[in-house]
Amino acid sequence: MKSLLSNIKIEVPKGLYLKDPESSLLGKNIIEHSIIFIEKNGFENFNFKKLGKIIESNESSIYRYFESKHKLLVYLTSWYWSWIEYQLVFETYNLNIKEDKLKKAIEIVTKTTKKDSNYNHINEVLLNHIVINENSKSYLTKNVDLENKEGSFTSFKRVVQRLSEIIYEYNKTYKYNLSLASTIIEGALHQHFLKAHFKSITNCNVINTPTTFFTDLALKTLSKNEQ
Repeated sequence: MKSLLSNIKIEVPKGLYLKDPESSLLGKNIIEHSIIFIEKNGFENFNFKKLGKIIESNESSIYRYFESKHKLLVYLTSWYWSWIEYQLVFETYNLNIKEDKLKKAIEIVTKTTKKDSNYNHINEVLLNHIVINENSKSYLTKNVDLENKEGSFTSFKRVVQRLSEIIYEYNKTYKYNLSLASTIIEGALHQHFLKAHFKSITNCNVINTPTTFFTDLALKTLSKNEQ
């Protein structure tokens, strides 16, 4: 899989940027240091002026790539979900046993992220922290319907669709495969957040991970529905 992924460019909806940041060293610096800053300081404390000082570039040069910090956040989360989608495709493709395929798919969308050496300017571990803490800020806005129509959230929706198809393949009689898929994906982010910040209201921990929880939830839900 690693050899295949090393030759793949992660695709992000073109409407999220003015100039493709992957096309230049400056663009890659913008992405790399945005991830580092947002993960450390939070999205609320992030702006292009601060980023410009870090990368030693004019604030105006960053605006040539992104029209706002909101667009940059949506770009980062979209990159993450596209990266997750590629893992879903490659790691489940050759799995013929339906339960194994479902378990692997749930693992991919719920597990703790490890660094991927194929993308040197993107720290996937830090980006995963951003998605856990900031993902909802990319779509909980007044313009969500317009941005959705423009395709801003295509990457995320594709991941939900792929997981729902694997759920349907496992149990074709279950009527809520899309709802279960989106619940697993969004719920995993929430459980990771609770595990880090509100330990008293979750059973998830180092041993009982969000992956363990949602695998158990999905298998029992789908098995019960078969009866």
